Amino acid sequence: MAQKPTATITVEQIGSPIRREAKQRQTLIGLKLNKLHRTSTLEDTPSVRGMIEKVKHLVRVVDGQ
Repeated sequence: MAQKPTATITVEQIGSPIRREAKQRQTLIGLKLNKLHRTSTLEDTPSVRGMIEKVKHLVRVVDGQ
């Protein structure tokens, strides 16, 4: 039985976590981002979408397949 391919989403950090709430910094770390212009490809799940929504002013969705 073959597994069906999972959808992925690529996000790029465009804002600095300096002078942001600790929760926002931790959310960026959870998205595997910690420096400007870094990109991360993640599985497209509701929890990841929620994390992106919390820091939408600091990240940009590059590609959502």
